[in-house]
Parts: sequence; structure tokens; C-alpha cells
Amino acid sequence: MSNECIAAERGAARPRATRREWVGLAVLSLPCLLYSMDLTVLNLAVPHLSADLQPTSAQLLWIIDIYGFLIAGSLITMGTLGDRIGRRRLLLIGATAFGIASLLAAFSTSAAMLIAARAVLGIAAATLAPSTLSLLRTMFHDPTQRRFAIGVWIASFSAGGAIGPLVGGLLLAHFWWGSVFLIAVPVMLLLLLLGPSLLPEYRDPTAGRLDLASAGLSLVAVLAVIYGIKQLAVEGPAGLSLPAILIGVVIGLVFLRRQRRLAAPLIDLGLFRAPAFSASLAINVVGFFVAFAAFLFIAQYLQLVLGMGPLEAGLWTAPSGLAFVAGSLLTPAIAARLRPGSVMAGGFLLAAAGFLLLTWVDAPNQVAVAVTGYVVFSLGLAPVVTMTTDLIITAAPPERAGTASGIAETSTEFGGALGIAVLGSIVTAVYRSVIAGGLPADITAEAALAAEDTLGGALAAATHLPSRLGAELIDVARDAFAQAFQVSAVICVIAVLAAALLSITALRRIGDEAGGNPNP
Repeated sequence: MSNECIAAERGAARPRATRREWVGLAVLSLPCLLYSMDLTVLNLAVPHLSADLQPTSAQLLWIIDIYGFLIAGSLITMGTLGDRIGRRRLLLIGATAFGIASLLAAFSTSAAMLIAARAVLGIAAATLAPSTLSLLRTMFHDPTQRRFAIGVWIASFSAGGAIGPLVGGLLLAHFWWGSVFLIAVPVMLLLLLLGPSLLPEYRDPTAGRLDLASAGLSLVAVLAVIYGIKQLAVEGPAGLSLPAILIGVVIGLVFLRRQRRLAAPLIDLGLFRAPAFSASLAINVVGFFVAFAAFLFIAQYLQLVLGMGPLEAGLWTAPSGLAFVAGSLLTPAIAARLRPGSVMAGGFLLAAAGFLLLTWVDAPNQVAVAVTGYVVFSLGLAPVVTMTTDLIITAAPPERAGTASGIAETSTEFGGALGIAVLGSIVTAVYRSVIAGGLPADITAEAALAAEDTLGGALAAATHLPSRLGAELIDVARDAFAQAFQVSAVICVIAVLAAALLSITALRRIGDEAGGNPNP
């Protein structure tokens, strides 16, 4: 954006949102809630659908993963498509597809049918985040109101992730496994009824045709890299992980080269020259690098180390979701007094305190320490996510807001996958190192091999041993995982402290009054 445009934007009076925009925000929050619920609710239904559909191990893996894979691979294309055909139109098309696919998933009669339905759900879900976020840019022009709207938008994702396991658990207690997918149908119907009258339409009037070759290249590049990163967490550098990442990077480079030659590229590479845009993307990646991995390890810690059931663990993690919601909604008031870099740095410092608490999970009050640390780092990361999202979509011109939103969401997927892969590999290595030196001397070789693989393997092996040996093995394995968890928390402390420094230095010239534009 040129300096003249920035000056004009600062000097012009920005209209404040009316009741229609605020009601529209509530409508936009509904698909965001479902987006994250669908990522978590299936995990509870896996035992039930496995008994009914009897999928192979490979089919079960695809049932779980294909939704997230296709979301990650389609975000950039869907964000750009919304700029071209209209963001509201794309949102309503995606909502229709999501509702139909949810019905197909709920009444699937085979594993292959469920995989196909989950694939369509992933593509449909990829329309929701960039469409809703870019519509917020159109609906809310006042910076403070826009930040609050983005806070509500982010809080919707957090709330969906928090209540997903609880709602899923209640449904599965009374109905069949397909009921977890039917939650989406009435919500999407409500969006289709209210969306046309409450949501504005916006598209780039100068946009060219969608380049299908670029869309295909971006899909394959993102899918290959995300798949490789996820496999890296499971099998290490052996197998297909590194080749998949390499293939994805090469295809990504071909994609970028093609964008430079097109008159109407899928991604305007000039966006990355804006300091607010590129720095915020990097900070967003770091934030989700630590967040996704921490969420996974805490869930494992509560269930496998402390022995909680899924529902009990879900209840104990609910306060962190509420903390994230509260932090997201409080961010606009803080941002009105501090510059964006300072807000993010403060959030990262608070997150560091939360991760530091998690290094003490071997203290007597283990549940209190783990839950408090979880709440504190969630409260700290909420302003980071809110501010980076705001800076990313406002650093881009209004006609490119959909593209910017798609890139922002893709960076989230990359950060999360990378965190799980890197920190997951470290946790696994530390666990195996610690348990190898502490195994009871008289357990069988088969039990030792299972115990050295994972904590879950150790707990399963203990059931086949004499009670004394089994109890001893469980204690050793749980202690090894707790130590590995503490190491991951220390790494997270270092990462968020580095991110705090990055926030202060990279965004030091970004003022809060211009929505992320550089000060003259």
C-alpha cells in the first residue's frame, strides 16, 4: 500500500459498525465454531466407528487425517477464490457443501464412504476461515472494533476446540457415532438463512481468472510438506517424511516462479514486502509451533500420566479455552494503549511464564500445576494470535484480504504441524533415553520393547506382567514421559522468549493507529 493511500486512510473518518455488522459477526462465528469442533470431535468417535465400519489401519489413519490435510492444502486457493467470485458467495457455497458432507459422513456405510465425506468436509471447511476473516475486513473499518471482531472470531475457534470433546462425549453417550457430524447441519442451515441478508458481498472487481495450474501446484506443495512434517513426527527422518518435504519444497518453488510470470497470480508476492505482513506471519508460525505441540502433550499427560479419562481430561482443559477466549476479547483494549509489537511481546512473556510452570509438573499438586500452566500460556498466546491476524489482513489491500487470510491460516497449519513434528520427536527421544536406563531388570524383552516405544505401549505391556512388575514399569514410564514433557516445556520457553524479541524488533516501526502500516 502506498504512502499516499496510508495517509488518506489515516485522515479519513472510518465508519463505525452498526447493529447489522455485530449480528453478522455472530453469524460468522458459527462456522468458525464448527471448523475447530470437527478437528477434535472425531477422536472420541473413533472406537465406535471402528467397531461399526471395521476400517483397516490405513483407512482409519485417512479418516482422521484427510480433513486437516485438505484444509491446509486448500486455504490459499479458497482465500484467493473468494476475492474473485465474492467472499459471501464462497462462504455460502462452502456452508452448503459442509452441511451435505456432514450428512454423508453421519450416515456412512463403509470406511471408503467416510473418507470421501471427510475429504469433502476438508475442502468445504477451507472456504470458511478465509471467507469469514476477509469479510470482517469489509464489515469493520474502525481499528478498535475490527480488533474486537477478530478477537471474537478467534475466540470462536478456541471455544469450538474446547467444547468439541464435551459435546461429542454427550452425543456418543446417547446416540450412534454419526451423531457427532450432525451438529453441523442446523448451524449451516442457519448460516444459509441469515447470511444473505446480514453479510455484505465483496470481491475484487479487477481480479483476473483463477489460474488452475497455480491452484494445483499450491495444493500439492502444501499437502506434501504437511504430510512430510507429520510423518517426521511418527517415523523420524526415515521413510517418506524427508522425500515428501523435499518434493513439496520443489513444487513450492515452481509455484512461486509461476506467480512472478502471471498477470493475475494466485498470490501477490508483493504482500510479503510489507513488514507488518511478513513479520506477523513469522510470529504466527512460532505461536502455533508451541501451542499445537503443548496442547497435544498436555492431553497425553493428563490421560496417560495422571490416569484421567477423555471426558475428565476435557473438563480440566476447558479453563485454558476460556482463558484464550478472555485474552482474545481483552486484546483490543490493550492494543488501544500499546503498539502491536509490545502487545505481542507481552503476550509471549506471559506465555513463557505458563510454560515455565509446566516444567514443574512433577510437583506434588500435579493437576493444579499442569492446568495453571496451560491457562497462563493460553492467556498469553491469545493477544499474539489476535494481533498477528489483524496485522496480516490489514497490511494487505482490501481487495487482497481473502488471499491474505488464506496465507495466514496456512501459516497456522504449518506452525502447528512443525511444532508437533519437532517437539514430538524431541519428547520421543527423551522418553526413550530415560526409560531405557530405568526399566525393571526382570521384565520380558517383548515388554521392554513396547515400553521403549511409547508411553501407551508401556501401559499396555504392564497389563500382561505380574502386578508388582507392572506397577514398577508404569511408574518408570510415566516418570520418563513427565521428564520428556518438562524438556518440551523448556524448549517452548526459549521459543516464545525469542518470539518476544522478534516482535519488538521486527514490528518496532508498526504503529497501532493504522492497522499495521508503517509509521512515516
